[in-house]
Amino acid sequence: MNQKNILLGHGSGGHLTHELIESIFLKHFDNPILNLLSDAALLPTAKGKIAFTTDSFVVDPLFFPGGDIGKLAIAGTVNDLAVQGARPAFLSAGFILEEGLSMETLENIVQSMAKEASKAGIQIVTGDTKVVERGKCDKIFINTAGIGLFDEEFSAIGIDLIKTGDKILINGSIGDHGMAVMSARNQLNISTKVESDCASLNGLIDSLSDFKSKIRFMRDATRGGLATVSAELCKHQNFGVRLFEDKIPVNEGVRGICELLGFDPLYVANEGKVVMVVANDVSDQMLQVMKNHPLGKDAAIIGEITSGQEGKCFMETQIGGNRVVDMLAGEQLPRIC
Repeated sequence: MNQKNILLGHGSGGHLTHELIESIFLKHFDNPILNLLSDAALLPTAKGKIAFTTDSFVVDPLFFPGGDIGKLAIAGTVNDLAVQGARPAFLSAGFILEEGLSMETLENIVQSMAKEASKAGIQIVTGDTKVVERGKCDKIFINTAGIGLFDEEFSAIGIDLIKTGDKILINGSIGDHGMAVMSARNQLNISTKVESDCASLNGLIDSLSDFKSKIRFMRDATRGGLATVSAELCKHQNFGVRLFEDKIPVNEGVRGICELLGFDPLYVANEGKVVMVVANDVSDQMLQVMKNHPLGKDAAIIGEITSGQEGKCFMETQIGGNRVVDMLAGEQLPRIC
């Protein structure tokens, strides 16, 4: 790694994040479970496997259209467990509070966490609180850890099982969360209302239980967006990924803000979108089941696995050209989750 100091880009989920993980964390924490770099670690126990994950939340502002830091902390942790095929069960919550934070703000955040946890069917069973001096923290940071009960029916999930011709599904429009936070942070006066897609996805994933043996891969497209997930998916693999620009759902409000500010929706963060690679023969059926769920009404088949251009992701543009899609190179939107 060439940098001597940490940059904002090291938290982007893109190239710099991967460099940091590989050059520092994997170098010293090396072990077979961690090296998989999955959303949640699958751990063996005497009675089978459990899924374990952790996450930290530093979003600015604390409240934004469609959510807040509390809802985000629950949904983000639930989703990391759910996309590993686990049923989220227990969660811890650690709070770092800045002196001067209002009790009303804290209670509103905690109430939001409780509401989302109840909706997701997960219990907050342990936690910790620390308070730092005024100016040493930006109001509140939250750390969570989650445990999920591993569903053995998902034992077939794995990048190594992806096949040429498999389809790529997403449960709705991209970029909503990033642009909602950005508009709230900068107090943009826009006529089109943009709301975060922040939501727990375990219910949507459970609705696809009849197709569990046909799901090859799942990932929630958070930092780095759809582009980074797609590029990571085929990195160092013997297959390629082809996306179809005209099939990728983008809300007009999101598209407008992106054009105004110079962002690419492909790289903007989501907090309620799961990307799935599924068997071709059931992709249309799975799409219809997704569309019947409240969190999947705008679901779409947005790409496929190809045998050409191994290890690379391309997007077929609306005008018929081809565009290389790579991981996010720098920091597009800091403090987004």
